[in-house]
Amino acid sequence: MTLEHCLILSAVLFCIGLLGALTRRNAIVVLFSIEIMLNAANLNFIAFWRYSENPAIMHGPLFVLFAIAVAAAEVAVGLALV
Repeated sequence: MTLEHCLILSAVLFCIGLLGALTRRNAIVVLFSIEIMLNAANLNFIAFWRYSENPAIMHGPLFVLFAIAVAAAEVAVGLALV
């Protein structure tokens, strides 16, 4: 699997999430769609980290951990509001 494959998969996931967030009226489905978009961004972080020239620097996984923490907080707040 090359970097281009990962980026195409990430773009498809992001488009699915964007389509779901813009077309649905159900708050839970919109939150799931935003989660899919965040996962697409995480896939980009990991792909660029994996195919970089120096993957020993752990910036990609660190960004992903922060993004997962923010996503978990977003879901908790969103579900509490619903």
